[in-house]
Amino acid sequence: MSHQLAILVQTPVHSAVAGPLTYVSEMPLTAGTLVRVPLGQRELLGVVWDAPPERSVAAFDSDKLRPIASVLDGIAPLSANWRQLVSFTAHYYQRSVGEVALAALPPQLRDLSTQQWGRRLKRQAKVSIPVSLASSSYEKKIALSQEQTRAIAQFNQNSGPFLLFGATGSGKTEVYLQCVEQLLAREADAQAMVMVPEINLTPQLEARFVARFAPLYGDGAVVSMHSGMTPAQRLKSWLAAHSGSARIVLGTRMAIFASLPQLKLIIVDEEHDPSYKSGEGARYSARDLAVYRGRLEGAKVMLGSATPSLESWHHSRSADEGGRYLRLAMPSRIGSDHALPAGQGERETVVSDLAATSAGLPLVRRVDMNHQPKHCVIAPPLLAAIMERIARGEQSMVFLNRRGYAPVLHCPDCDWKSECPHCSAYRVFHKIDRTLRCHHCGFAERVPRACPACGNPDIAPLGRGTERLEEHLAELLLEVRRPNSVCAQWPQGEPVRILRIDADSTKLKGALESQLGRVHAGDVDVLVGTQMIAKGHDFRRITLVAAVNPDGALFSSDFRAPERLFSLLMQAAGRAGRDADISSQSEMWLQTFHAQHPLFESLKRHDYPTFAAQQLNEREQAGMPPFSFQALVRADARSQETAQGFLTAASAAAGAMENADQLLAQLTLYPAVPMSIQRVANVERAQMLIESPSRAALQRFLVVWQAVLHSTRKQPAGRGLLRWAIDVDPLAI
Repeated sequence: MSHQLAILVQTPVHSAVAGPLTYVSEMPLTAGTLVRVPLGQRELLGVVWDAPPERSVAAFDSDKLRPIASVLDGIAPLSANWRQLVSFTAHYYQRSVGEVALAALPPQLRDLSTQQWGRRLKRQAKVSIPVSLASSSYEKKIALSQEQTRAIAQFNQNSGPFLLFGATGSGKTEVYLQCVEQLLAREADAQAMVMVPEINLTPQLEARFVARFAPLYGDGAVVSMHSGMTPAQRLKSWLAAHSGSARIVLGTRMAIFASLPQLKLIIVDEEHDPSYKSGEGARYSARDLAVYRGRLEGAKVMLGSATPSLESWHHSRSADEGGRYLRLAMPSRIGSDHALPAGQGERETVVSDLAATSAGLPLVRRVDMNHQPKHCVIAPPLLAAIMERIARGEQSMVFLNRRGYAPVLHCPDCDWKSECPHCSAYRVFHKIDRTLRCHHCGFAERVPRACPACGNPDIAPLGRGTERLEEHLAELLLEVRRPNSVCAQWPQGEPVRILRIDADSTKLKGALESQLGRVHAGDVDVLVGTQMIAKGHDFRRITLVAAVNPDGALFSSDFRAPERLFSLLMQAAGRAGRDADISSQSEMWLQTFHAQHPLFESLKRHDYPTFAAQQLNEREQAGMPPFSFQALVRADARSQETAQGFLTAASAAAGAMENADQLLAQLTLYPAVPMSIQRVANVERAQMLIESPSRAALQRFLVVWQAVLHSTRKQPAGRGLLRWAIDVDPLAI
């Protein structure tokens, strides 16, 4: 007797074969079983799925259905909760269920044959033997601060979700470790997931979890999941998590779809980070899915950040105000016993101000660049402060979120600029290899000997990137000498050591780890870099952090730009003074032409609550998230007219939909406009924003309108369109 099965394969939502396909099997298979099935001339990986009620598999003639090719034995079926998570993600983010489900599985599953599977599973069966607590070298817990103890107690007493609002250096990681440790000790089979925005930037977090739990539960207790791993490594980690042998999964946003049958705790570190939002395929937010999955699995969820997203902050209001999260506050750094009242700590200085809200947090100095020498890159007071740190054997960090030597090369005679021929952007000048490189499409060529337009040989760089900043600092500190261990008399000793860390200097495998090792070992005096060095690192010797040019985001058209800037500067400031012995002399310097801007006023006091309240008030008045809900439809074509024409036609067709008046009653469909960088790799890009005060109303509209978008593509208005995509809850507009 043959059995009809609904099976998901990886097909896009607009495909003619989207949704579960029907196959036959000689034996009944449980939903969630992994199989290989024929589709056309190919054999694909599939997942046995729950048959949707509107398309019962019994309606098909078995004689016309193709049989499954094989079953992947040795792998337990994916759980009902996992399947529900995938279904919700596909529905909410407007993608096909098969596309989400198969993309969530390790890529090597799609490539291995059944025979290769058998050999692979035999190797995977070798699981490390747990080490008993008595015989291990595991040392007992670190002494906790009062704030840490209180946060853990509240976590244990309540169901959550929780927002751990802790200052940089307040010991959030130790709270994570303690919560995971208590869970695993309390429940024999429990599993925990710890998510980080970029695992390559936080190697010390992985090291701490391995050091804490490997002696207790074996070398395989902690596994990682991130895009930097090889396919074989990702498969090994996935199988360990799915089988339950891995107790802790540490990963980036992709880890939210890991199959953990005994998941009891989800931790999202640096929950504000935009890296948790996917930028391709199903544009999901791993942070938001973590909260949903916690409710689905009955697991506790903890979101942690020193600068929470405004959405999470809004959700963590008091219960009387309708808050859905429980806020756990840790405002002080480890080693700080008290907080300073606002205003205390002010003193005369050569720059505009000096203040801090709590002991141990870096004092913030704002340098008003209107009062500094013209065309000054590093203000004289800041340079003097860096030299002072060098003299004391301490480290400084200079932060500029722009890599390369200069953002543009130009000719002063004819005003030629190094525009990218394929994008609406300039190619960045990289002096280290004498290239002009587009950071959007990757197009690169050698720097011309003379202006291509007029032949002028005196083409010059405009602006500064990290390469040029590193060079400029080296020139300024050329005559400065570090004190050495033999003779501490200033300025005798060795030359100042400057290190640059950005995406260009860490291309080679192992380069980032090697460079970070130099910083931790004290072999660097001045660290220069982009946001890669501004978050997630525990630099113990850095006592000065400087932001050279933070003004760009103050007047951006993106309403989220101030939130991102405040978060980035707070995170950067948190790299200073993390060692309690030197935290009292740590400082954060801001070079700005807008010293009195309210954002900097809040930053100087490390006052995120005031900043958040002001931003939320502005957003509420403007009807912006989290007080409204948005979706962005993006269209790519060879011409801007085609891209905008498709969106305009689809918008107009929405009025002819069934029940259009009801669907559109709570919606605002804005006109189609070009994206901020409208051409990338010779592809024109347009976007259209849809906004509603009701999440449910927005979802109802998108579900119905999706068919309109598909049909519009087949109309004359869609001729020449390359692709389109819906981004629900977009982070950038």
